[in-house]
Amino acid sequence: MKHLQPTRTYHLLCCILLTLLAFAACKRNDSEDGKMIFRYNESSGITSLDPAFASGQSSIWPCNLLYNGLVGLDDSLCIVPAIAKSWEISTDGKTYTFHLRDDVFFQNTSYFHFDTPRKVTAHDFVYSLGRITDPAVASPGAWIFQKVARDEAGSPKFTALNDSTFQIELTQFFPPFLGILAMKYCSVVPQEAIEHFGKEYRRYPVGTGPFQMQLWEEGVKLVLRKNPDYFETDEDGHRLPYLDAVAISFIVDKQSVFMEFMKGSLDFMSGIEACYKDALLTKDGKLQASYADEIVMETCPYLNTEYLGFMLKGDDPNNPLNIKEVRQAINYGFDRAKMMRYLRNNVGYAANSGFVPRGMRSFDENRVRGYEYNPAKALELLAKAGFPNGQGLPPIPISTSASYLDLCQYIQHELGEIGIPVTLDVQQAAQQRQMMRGYKLPCFRGSWICDYPDAENYLALFYSQNLQPTGSNYTHYVNPKFDKLFEKSQTLLDDSARNELYTQLDSMLMEDAPVIVLYYDQAVRFLRKGVKNCAPNPVNMLDLRRTYIEK
Repeated sequence: MKHLQPTRTYHLLCCILLTLLAFAACKRNDSEDGKMIFRYNESSGITSLDPAFASGQSSIWPCNLLYNGLVGLDDSLCIVPAIAKSWEISTDGKTYTFHLRDDVFFQNTSYFHFDTPRKVTAHDFVYSLGRITDPAVASPGAWIFQKVARDEAGSPKFTALNDSTFQIELTQFFPPFLGILAMKYCSVVPQEAIEHFGKEYRRYPVGTGPFQMQLWEEGVKLVLRKNPDYFETDEDGHRLPYLDAVAISFIVDKQSVFMEFMKGSLDFMSGIEACYKDALLTKDGKLQASYADEIVMETCPYLNTEYLGFMLKGDDPNNPLNIKEVRQAINYGFDRAKMMRYLRNNVGYAANSGFVPRGMRSFDENRVRGYEYNPAKALELLAKAGFPNGQGLPPIPISTSASYLDLCQYIQHELGEIGIPVTLDVQQAAQQRQMMRGYKLPCFRGSWICDYPDAENYLALFYSQNLQPTGSNYTHYVNPKFDKLFEKSQTLLDDSARNELYTQLDSMLMEDAPVIVLYYDQAVRFLRKGVKNCAPNPVNMLDLRRTYIEK
């Protein structure tokens, strides 16, 4: 195989191509040569195209275009085949055996070329998944394989039974495991490229996905072009993807991004920012009628729960947050629907159910009853807790970052109307997270975005075995009944039976009120007219395999 080390000539060509692409973007003439180029902006920047470090949306999206794993997710959050065409799970739920396709090959790129077609085998998955657990790699995804068994040497039990059969052994039955394997951390990579580039592999990815890297000028533009040998086809046998290229810019200023989108220099904008939400949306969360001829707005539930958490560690009798009735009163004391209408233009759903968000298959607002606005009930609970009309109740300190200050100010005002005093502590987001993990914040603003499509990922935040410093139980919620039911749920392979227990667990949380669930998020996409098959999904993944642009 030929290893083509990037040279000054390569970088010079990159700069020339970038200039030409930027000029083309300004002219917005994609019809030239019949090419379809999909353009979007990533304000956060991209630090790595190595899937071992795909820990945030900014890197997950391009990695999803460059790589494949054993399995994937469809828009209904069902596990679907990818490089694995089929699989079996042993009766004890501990052994997963995958049978691989025989038509998947690693990409040939301008900077790394295989002399002969390089087929993906089970040995590549042994290497790729083992690499995630390697302390020397320091992947932030190492935690996903905590339940994978180890051999006597301490290596994870990833085994190639032959070139086309790959096996994983777990230490215990874990129903969400297939969903974990759909994460981008689990993408297959060629050992040859990793060893050739070392840490620089982050800039020179070699995957199997629908697109491959053409050029990357960090902080300026990333261009991915169609992989001509991609293995998937559509229902009519046409090879995917339909697009010829994807061009990603890195404009930091959100207002400038909006202006570029409105000029037609970008095809796609994800989410809604305060600087342009009122320009694009009505108070009811609909697209302004004046843009209907130019823009399409598409939405769906997004698996993210926004909440306030109470720190329940200790039994300080002077801490009113240790009293369940006080926590319940706060939950009843403000109008979530009004909050969403006036502060979020109804982008998202007022959380009147449990902690598990809308969009998850176990979500059931008829069975899991949360809190609605009921100031009379709040006052009743305050009196029961020994604080009639809030008398004698010390101020409730809420810690938040600046991005969520408006929500917390709204809650502060609403609770003040019924005698619950609130103080706000605005911190840098990183500092707040650190203090939250150290149990140093009595009440904190938090969010939980789905890692994998099983409600276990949300309910595990309240399992006592997940207390800090190693777990994610930031509220220090400890309830033996909850633990016992949670553990039982993880012995059930049947999704329906497991979801039944999830609704019971979620109801238990709402009764104990270790959190105030504020709202369930919504994935929002704005598309230029003519962009087809780019709808959002519950995990807000950017999947461009079937996207095309009508001229």
